[in-house]
Parts: sequence; C-alpha cells; structure tokens
Amino acid sequence: MTASKKRIGIVGARGHTGAELIRLVAAHPALELTYVSSRELDGQRVDAHVAEYHGDLCYSSPAHEALPGLDADVVVLALPNGKASLCVEAFNAAGKDPVIVDLSADYRFDNQWYYGLPELTRGKWRGEKRISNPGCYATAIQLSVAPLKDVLAAPPVCFGVSGYSGAGTTPSDKNNPEKLRDNLMPYALTGHMHEKEASRHLGIPVEFMPHVAPHFRGLTVTTNLYLARSLKRDEVQARFQHAYGSEKLVHVLDEAPWVSQIAGKHHAEIGGFAMSTDGKRVVVVATLDNLLKGAATQAMQNINRAIGVDEYASIPV
Repeated sequence: MTASKKRIGIVGARGHTGAELIRLVAAHPALELTYVSSRELDGQRVDAHVAEYHGDLCYSSPAHEALPGLDADVVVLALPNGKASLCVEAFNAAGKDPVIVDLSADYRFDNQWYYGLPELTRGKWRGEKRISNPGCYATAIQLSVAPLKDVLAAPPVCFGVSGYSGAGTTPSDKNNPEKLRDNLMPYALTGHMHEKEASRHLGIPVEFMPHVAPHFRGLTVTTNLYLARSLKRDEVQARFQHAYGSEKLVHVLDEAPWVSQIAGKHHAEIGGFAMSTDGKRVVVVATLDNLLKGAATQAMQNINRAIGVDEYASIPV
C-alpha cells in the first residue's frame, strides 16, 4: 500500500450501493480498499463481482467485534436499517476512531452525527468523523425545497418514483421485475422514513408519497410548492441558480428532467419550475441516480472532505 493512501473498509458490500462504492474507491488516488465484508460473498474475489476493481482482495465476513482490529482509516457501513449500531459500538468500545460513514437511516436523526448532504450542510461540518449519509429520496426532496423554504405557505407535497434497485437485493414485491412489469407500485404513503428525514433537516413538515417503477435505477420527485407571495418563474429559477449554480453535482435545468437520462450519472438535476397563473404555486422536478448521488457518490463526497482531499476526488463530474 502506498504510504499516502488511506485504508478504507466497506461493511455490507453485497448490495448495489456497495458495488458502486467499490468502483469509486478503485478510481481514487488517495484511498485503498483494505476489506469488503459480505456474508453471502465471503471468500469470493472482489474483482469477480466488480470489474473496475483490480487486486487480489476477497470478500470477508468479520464479526462486528473484529472490525476495529482491521485498522481502516475510513469505514463505510452499507447495512440495512437497524444494523449499524453494533458496529459503531464495537469501535467505541475498542477506543478506535476512524471516519465512519453510515449509509442507513440509523444516525440521520442523531445530533451527534454530521448529516452529510454537502450542497446544503457543507457549512455545518466541523471536522466530525461520524457522518450520516442522507437517503436518496430525502436528498432529492431537500434539494427541491431548500431554495424556496422561506416563502412557503404550506407543507411541500412530493410525489416520488424510484427504480427497483432502491428496494435493495433482498427479494420483495418492490424489486420483483415480474410484479413491477407495466406497473407502478405505491408504498409507505404516509410516514415514510425519508419523509421524516427531509422534514427534520429542512425544519418544516414535508408530505411524501413514494412509488416503485419497472426501471432499475434512478428516481424522480415532483414537488408541489404553495408560496406565501406571488413569484415570477425567473425569480424562482434565480433562487435555484443562486443555491446550486456553483455546485458540480446539482444541475439546474429549464425543462423538467427525465429519470431515463440520470441513470449512471453522479449529479442531481432540478428543473421544470411550472408556475400557476397567480404565481403562488410552483412545481419542481428533481431526478438523481439513487445508487450514486442518492448513496455512493454522496458518501464519497463526505469521505473526501473527512480525509482532507478534493470533495470530488474519483467522482466523474
């Protein structure tokens, strides 16, 4: 290993997001993969599953108590909701303090963890080494609402549609291509985790109705925003340009973006800005790849900041 490179371990890397993270790490000038844990793939070569990775590393299956002894500088927890705390407690008990980035929802409501949506929370980062990565839908919702938050007259109403990769790899109706064929599957129409998450971090109530569609990756969120005073379309657009014009991973468009054009891309797109005739209602459309800007790419932004390199290192921009 090159002395200047940081060692990174990924826990729970069988899923789609884990594979995307491995690809980003493989292209990274300052990171080297030191372990990749997966019970299902234990003993198999990483390069047999992720062609972009070149090396002899095999998947392993260490117990959570063993993780601190593996001496990674950065640890990414890519585990199902509810599973991260055992790993975090193991590091705390061992007195080890690596950068930990949790991709689940487990620490998104914990004030002791930095909530890493860089385009909105970059200025709040104080060198924390415990980083909670936002949810995919919650990222799109917050990016859609934040520039207009101060002029809202009512809670934003968000209609979301995601590809079935967002349902993970554990078999269910929501990732069954046969059941999704020619279908749009609604679920968790009130109280979705990302509804609670977006509401908490925006500081205002948000209403969210998610659906799963037959495509594999990419999500779209159409948000209805009622305004306390009339705005012109160019005023609305100017607010979004002011918020994101210098951001490499948020593109503001004139037209509403299409989900088919975001798959495999590392940025989010926001556009549409359809106004009511009285100027007191605007509809905003946001798209992003749920596995990239909604997960792995955002995690890499957070890791890069935490290890002191360029925020976009290894991210194609």
